This record gives sequence, C-alpha cells and structure tokens, in this order.
Amino acid sequence: MSYPPDPNNPYAQQPQQPQQPPQQPGYGYPQQPPTQPQYGYPQQGVPQQPQDPYAQQPGYGYPQQPPAPQAGYGGYQTDPYGQQAGYGQGAYASWGARVGAYLLDGLIIGVVPIILYIIAGVAFASSVHTTTDAYGYPTTTTSGGAAGIAVIFYLLGAAVAFAGVLYVCYKEGTTGQSPGKKILNIRLVREADGQVLGFGMAFVRKLAHILDSITCYVGFLWPLWDDKAQTFADKVMNTVVVRSQ
Repeated sequence: MSYPPDPNNPYAQQPQQPQQPPQQPGYGYPQQPPTQPQYGYPQQGVPQQPQDPYAQQPGYGYPQQPPAPQAGYGGYQTDPYGQQAGYGQGAYASWGARVGAYLLDGLIIGVVPIILYIIAGVAFASSVHTTTDAYGYPTTTTSGGAAGIAVIFYLLGAAVAFAGVLYVCYKEGTTGQSPGKKILNIRLVREADGQVLGFGMAFVRKLAHILDSITCYVGFLWPLWDDKAQTFADKVMNTVVVRSQ
C-alpha cells in the first residue's frame, strides 16, 4: 500500500513513471525523408565562392573560338571544322626536283628493259644477211631463228617496262612517292585534303600526261610559273607535288 508523498518533505522520492520503449520506424510507419537542399539555395557548411557577375561562361548560345589549323599529312593544313586550309608558301616541290625524280625513276625501272632491247637489236642485226645477185643488186634476207629471238626479247623488254610503270603508279598511289620522289623528298598528294591518290587514280594521272605532251610539251614546263607548280595532268586530276616533311 502506497501513501501520497508529503509535500513538506523535500527528500521524498517522486513516483516514477513507467518507461516506454522508443518506437523504431518499421514497416508501415511513414518515415520522414531527410531534407535535401533546394536547387539554387546555398548549402550549410559549404563555403560559397564569390562569383564575378561580368564573367561569361562558355555555354549554349555563346560563340566559342575555333582551334587553330593543324599541320596534316605532307604539310597540308587541316581545319577541325572541315574547311580547307591548303598548303603554305614553299610547300610545293620545285620544277627541278620533279624533273630529277622523273629521270631517277626512268633509270631505276628502265635498266632491265634497255638491256633486253639491246639484246633484241643484236639478235635482229645478226639475222639480216645481204647478198648481191648476178646483176650487182643487193638482196637482203633474214634468218627466221634470229629474227624470232629478237622479237621475243623486244616484247619481253616492253612487258618489263610496263610493269615498271605500274610499280611507279602503285608507289605514288599508296605512299605518294615513287623511288625517285623518295630520294628527292617530294610527294604526290590530292590537292583537296593532302592524302594519297590510290593506285587507280595514280595510273589515270600517268595517262593524263598525254595532255602535257600533245601541247608541244608545254604542260611539263607549266610548273615553272604556276602558283601551285601543277602540270596539265595535275590540274585535271586535282593533284599537287609537295615537299616531304
């Protein structure tokens, strides 16, 4: 049996209330989501950097400065936005270098055909026999065996020469440099983008040199005063010969 506390006794113990266990949030109880800082409001504890109201940030609607053109293949200046920049002054090969490369190519690929042509000429000369008839008139005859050998060597020399031309076209089309151009550090490329032509277009360009020949060979001299040092074949095929890097 309990008695009510005496109000005049300061040491009297107060009746203890039964402790309720803390409620834990569980299934079915709505949980209060943590408050997130609103967009645009400063967060507490994070120092704010002072902003310059006059500074312009690059973004949508602001024009950006395009990067400068870069040097590309064979000295060609490329533009990242697709615009043609072209070649600078002094990038084109000189006329003397082009003639020298042409002569070197002729010597390199022409050695074997020249030897075969010489053999064919000797064989044909040995097949020719000159005799004099009863009235003193000379009569020329040829022996079939030696003449046949001469024809074979002549055709073989022509085939080797044509194979050499194809080899030069292949090297110019895939690397931009024939053996002579490689020795003199010049390169054949497309004027539009500074890339190589490919074997097919290099062969067509070789045929287009007929335009340089039928004009009394003026087309071969045209690079001497042309701004881009182009022959007529170069202008038709839109190609240029430049110095290698």
